[in-house]
Amino acid sequence: MNDSQYFQRSYASARERYVRAAAAIQARVERHVIPGHQGLEGEDLSTDVVRLGPAMARRMLVLTSGTHGVEGFCGSAAQIALLHDRPLQALLDKLNVAILVVHAINPYGFSYLSRTNEDNVDLNRNSIDFSLPLPVNPAYDDLHALLVPSSWPPSDENAAAIADYISQRGEQAYQQALTVGQYQHADGMFFGGHRAVWSTRVLQMVFEQHGTACDSIGWIDFHTGLGPYGHGEKICVGQIGNGELRRARNWWGADVTSPLDGTSVAANVAGPVLDTLRRTCTHADTTAIAIEYGTIPLVDMLHMLRADVWLRQHPQAEKQQISAIHQAIRAAFYCDDDAWRGMILGQARAAILQAVMGLSRESASVGST
Repeated sequence: MNDSQYFQRSYASARERYVRAAAAIQARVERHVIPGHQGLEGEDLSTDVVRLGPAMARRMLVLTSGTHGVEGFCGSAAQIALLHDRPLQALLDKLNVAILVVHAINPYGFSYLSRTNEDNVDLNRNSIDFSLPLPVNPAYDDLHALLVPSSWPPSDENAAAIADYISQRGEQAYQQALTVGQYQHADGMFFGGHRAVWSTRVLQMVFEQHGTACDSIGWIDFHTGLGPYGHGEKICVGQIGNGELRRARNWWGADVTSPLDGTSVAANVAGPVLDTLRRTCTHADTTAIAIEYGTIPLVDMLHMLRADVWLRQHPQAEKQQISAIHQAIRAAFYCDDDAWRGMILGQARAAILQAVMGLSRESASVGST
């Protein structure tokens, strides 16, 4: 199969290719369907799980795609490529390591070309303890009215106000104000929700089912949108402890970054999805990263996320405008370019191999060989 064929045109076709690839290697697909929702093409929406490698392995790598919906084209392609990668699959048996391939954590966003889920919740801000007071983000509060204007495209006055904010405070401050997450504006950007949403609960259930018997668990969550074109930054975020950042750099290299020590392009966001594993499998040593592949400049990417939120608030917009916004959002997170696609798959396979080898060096108490 040509590399470009791992990248599909839609969530529906990506899921179909994923299921077909699993069937070809006789792997069972565990399906979790969102109740009460259908996709852009009228399809059922589901998160699907395939487990590869020894059934009793106590060391496991998790690969997830579509945390941010429209970013799923990248992660899905890496997962489909893995399901065709017989040499890598054979290595799992040799090293007694399993891989859990979780396709489309946020199938609604993937299908509708949106970053957020069916409730406009950013899954990468939803893994917090909701029994505690919610985090506050006064910098976002100050920007909210500007970020989600009443019309699209924004007026000249609105664009000037955003540009003025960036010129006075800097691009990094603008990014930080938006992306750290907020819990007050359900109609806004980077909204973390008021409770654990369906996708987060499904992920917890999957970890409880497959991770309970594991001593060491790695995780790669595939993302796009930040950083230099095609470069995959490996980012360790969230509630990092017990030597996790050190292990991550031992597995994936000294270029693993973290907002905790100021080395990452990403903000230290509240409630990243990677914390779901850390909270669910407290018995295991966890080593989790997001890989963030660059697409377009930061301010342009954030502009398209503004369009995404505006469209959520204006479903009655003309079909031509809806289609144009969808395609522009898709282009901001998936580059229709063979060179970019090749960089994605090459770096993804290298990261998966590094994680498998790293896990193989970790101790496993029972069931190891």
